[in-house]
Amino acid sequence: QVQLVESGGGLVQAGGSLRLSCAASASISSLNSMGWYRQAPGKQRELVARITIGGTTTYADSVKGRFTISRDNAKNTVDLQMNSLKPEDTAVYYCNGFRVVSAFEYSYWGQGTQVTVSS
Repeated sequence: QVQLVESGGGLVQAGGSLRLSCAASASISSLNSMGWYRQAPGKQRELVARITIGGTTTYADSVKGRFTISRDNAKNTVDLQMNSLKPEDTAVYYCNGFRVVSAFEYSYWGQGTQVTVSS
């Protein structure tokens, strides 16, 4: 079992920046990938960015060029740097850890952190 704790959310004006951080209770090197998802009111949870154990990154089209995901294996953290924020980025952001063991998939989630972007 892996516990994930997010931090860094808050209220920011459009055009501003925030940095989210996710701290894991276990080595993130044991996870196949880690990612950030978000869920806005009335909408489904969606992938924002993901980074694999090998360092390959994936971004939602809506955040490409504005958000950057990074991982620090020594500190067991994954960060999401968010620049040029827009009101439509407002959502609860969740950290996710994903692991495959003997064909079984395990997905771990943090409790979420609120990001609000005012216009």
